[in-house]
Amino acid sequence: MAGYKETPRQKMIAMMYLVLTALLALNVSKEILDAFLVVNDSIEVTNEKFAQKIDKVYRDFEMQYELNPEKVGDEWEEAKRVRNQTTQLINYVDSLKYEVISFSEKIPFSEAKTIALVDVKKKDNFDYPTNFFIGNDTKKGVATPLKDSLNNYRARLLRFVDEDRRPIFDERLGLKTDGDYKNANGQPLNWEYYNFYHTILAADVTIMNKIKAEIYNAESDIINYLYSSITEADFKFSGLSAKVIAKSNYVFQGGDYEAEVLVAAIDETQNPIVYYIEGADTMTQSQIPQATKIEGDKGSVQLSLPASREGSHKYAGIIEMTDPSGLPVYYGFSQDYIVAKPSATISPTKMNVFYRGVDNPVSISASGKADSQLKPQIDQGSLTRTDTGWVVKDLPPEAYETTIRVYADDEGGSKFMGEQLFRVKRLPDPIARIIGSEDDKISVKRMLANPFLLCTMPEYVDFEYDFRVTSFTMYIPQGGGYFVTEKSESQMFSEKMKNQIQSLKKNDIIVFRDINVRGPEGPRKIESINITIQ
Repeated sequence: MAGYKETPRQKMIAMMYLVLTALLALNVSKEILDAFLVVNDSIEVTNEKFAQKIDKVYRDFEMQYELNPEKVGDEWEEAKRVRNQTTQLINYVDSLKYEVISFSEKIPFSEAKTIALVDVKKKDNFDYPTNFFIGNDTKKGVATPLKDSLNNYRARLLRFVDEDRRPIFDERLGLKTDGDYKNANGQPLNWEYYNFYHTILAADVTIMNKIKAEIYNAESDIINYLYSSITEADFKFSGLSAKVIAKSNYVFQGGDYEAEVLVAAIDETQNPIVYYIEGADTMTQSQIPQATKIEGDKGSVQLSLPASREGSHKYAGIIEMTDPSGLPVYYGFSQDYIVAKPSATISPTKMNVFYRGVDNPVSISASGKADSQLKPQIDQGSLTRTDTGWVVKDLPPEAYETTIRVYADDEGGSKFMGEQLFRVKRLPDPIARIIGSEDDKISVKRMLANPFLLCTMPEYVDFEYDFRVTSFTMYIPQGGGYFVTEKSESQMFSEKMKNQIQSLKKNDIIVFRDINVRGPEGPRKIESINITIQ
């Protein structure tokens, strides 16, 4: 799995799942039912321990926030959103578990919440559970909305992880519903049928508790990831190293080379001192008297060297810090850079790629040349000058990259100034929203005040373009495995939808799925959303 090593906790979950799968393949007998009870009890104990360990991380997180709100504030807010989303999903899974028991046993929901699995009379029945999860000719089952909820939760958790680390977490989070599922005859099955078709009630309850374990495991991975991110900047001598962050290693003649020299784990309470020697590959403490000295501020030092001569340049130096005991410590660094003649600069103003179907602002300039002298060209799409700059548009559907080449008027002719290759991508999917909802929670009154779905862009997209919802389906759980389903052929709630919403109570859940939108490139389908009434 991409070099990822499973933790003991994840190995235990996998082993429980293998045992559960093996039990499902056997004929149901008293011994098998007893085995289900043992497995289910084990998973429930595991879930309780999961919850306790995760609660401790949240308590530690909150304590760090109280000690240093400025440093921990962003991560703590994200951690609280993870907790809210997890709590909603856990409550949803528990409600389905109690509903299938209530539906199968014909007992009140309140009684189903307290009855032990060993006392359930119809724990070997599979007709009622199959109807509840899979459905029949007259109603739809809850397995598909459950799958959608798991997929949405998983996707949201991944958004809390830095993009370059998401592939690792994509492997380890679990909760995947797109596996290569097959029945005993080797025929392909979807996730719903693989887990819930003709499975007995005892197995379904165990599966739901196993899903809870995977949810807790995913929450634990993300919350520990967020918690670890707030300690990366702590002063740890074993992990310190000198770094030079240059604004550019390629400098125009006549300009300045600028760089920030710092210790990787910045401690803003200190003012480090940098000593450097130009033209050197390395520097030792004995050379400090001959070096140039720069005093820093708030953990870093701003270094500026004149770029007066074209060609390759280098320098080396030492950063002096003070450790917690008050003694000086030294970290060496070295760096090189290039001073070059002027050339064209081409850069997008809002993104690092061009998107099809919209106007893409781009800044184009060339050192020593006025804007009126520039004659840029693009090999795919069109490039137009506007009052505020240049715009790239009309990118063809088959284009995955395009190149801008810049020419400039020069002594009666045309001079090539440079070129830049850009990637061309499809517009990202928008996210469905209801005005007034916070952390996917909203009151009935506020929902009916804005009875429609709208689209917003993901937080990572620093770009504006319009998507409009054209249709969607609303699902409201009614207990006993039943759902009220209403479809809208616009972004607005229908009158039937409004009537159903009006009757909802606190903690009721609404699922909006099959959401179709239209954007600059035409229609597409986007992710479902779950809304909890508060």
